[in-house]
Amino acid sequence: VNQSKLDLFCKLGYGKQDICKVLENLGPEALEDDVLKELIRMGSKPQALENQAQPSSLKLVARGSCSTTPGLKCLGEDESDSSDSLRPIVIDGSNVAMSHGNKEVFSCWGIQLAVDWFRERGHTYIKVFVPLWRKEPPRQDSPIADQHILEELEKQSILVYTPSRKVKGKRVVCYDDRYIVKVAYEKDGIIVSNDHYRDLQNENPEWKWFIEQRLLMYSFVSNRFMPPDDPLGRHGPTLDNFLSKKPVLPEKKLQPCPYGKKCTYGNKCKFYHPERLRQAQLSVADELRAKTKVLLTLGKEEERCNCS
Repeated sequence: VNQSKLDLFCKLGYGKQDICKVLENLGPEALEDDVLKELIRMGSKPQALENQAQPSSLKLVARGSCSTTPGLKCLGEDESDSSDSLRPIVIDGSNVAMSHGNKEVFSCWGIQLAVDWFRERGHTYIKVFVPLWRKEPPRQDSPIADQHILEELEKQSILVYTPSRKVKGKRVVCYDDRYIVKVAYEKDGIIVSNDHYRDLQNENPEWKWFIEQRLLMYSFVSNRFMPPDDPLGRHGPTLDNFLSKKPVLPEKKLQPCPYGKKCTYGNKCKFYHPERLRQAQLSVADELRAKTKVLLTLGKEEERCNCS
């Protein structure tokens, strides 16, 4: 079994038995992308998700608790992310770096700016995916700026390289977009990219919904990472709610009636009437009937007085 492939998919959270089984079926020379497809086809899930799904022998921990079970760390994950109120973040490193480099330079500083932005907000699970060949010395046709940042982020277990290799002098690159969408989907997190992944949307209907609802676009303004305040449009959730597992609904404040006590709508009025809180709200017709009764009784009393 190819040890490098085994280590790679172990980092992504898959069990050794499933990986070894797929590698035996496909052979040691199988491409990493093919191995990933086979794991997806088998329905294999990362160990972290399987452990969450198994109720037996696992200690239940209340949400917000910091207690964790040791030995379940994979890919350098913080176990506190499962109880965190903020969603996991999966960053399309190539998209962010090229966007910061004005589509001319692979700017690693742009990735650092995005990571720092989410760190400052309190996100504990942040993963950046970048193709492995970006570790190579830069060439004229693919310039890279601040390449040392990639090494630093890899040491912090934030950056993950998607596999690539050379066959007869030609580079064979695995589809890193599939890694990004798959990990974000399984972690129920947020994809940070300006790419719409239309090919992956057509490939999987569940991914299509997920990409439409969980894609966070962004801009760089004077070396400042800026996502929109309304990620899903004017009528969608705010940025805070979009990034949170438990969105906070705004309190509905009742608008006072502009007519005040002169309002004639009765209980059909949609505005707030503080003077009507203690009294039963009558409809306009009931109010008129009540007034006519009062007038009739007053009129009868006057007639009696006049007769007497």
